[in-house]
Amino acid sequence: MVPTLANGKICYLEIPALDIAKSSAFYHGVFGWRIRQRGDGATAFDDTAGEVSGAWVLDRPPASEPGLLVYIMVDSVTAAIDLVVANGGRITQPAGADAPEITARFRDPAGNIFGLYQEPGSPAS
Repeated sequence: MVPTLANGKICYLEIPALDIAKSSAFYHGVFGWRIRQRGDGATAFDDTAGEVSGAWVLDRPPASEPGLLVYIMVDSVTAAIDLVVANGGRITQPAGADAPEITARFRDPAGNIFGLYQEPGSPAS
């Protein structure tokens, strides 16, 4: 897949990690992100849509309080919550707190907080 190239598009994320192998396994297990080694040896990822890539970094503290909050789109927030917990994450805001939006928030193994978002009217609704 070739990502969309457009002025203003968010294209790359650096996610703080304490253990890159653990963090990459978490995001692969929960969201199916493709994990790869860059030419410089860094562990990187591509999202399932092939639109956003990034890498884990060890030189920054985790984003443990929601300031800038990134939401990851999922088919089912309920199923994603189960995967977050099964892969070593923790739910910090349960589904339903932002009703009528279908969201939840979680803490990844490093302590970063992200949101889950399910499109209203999707088959999993």
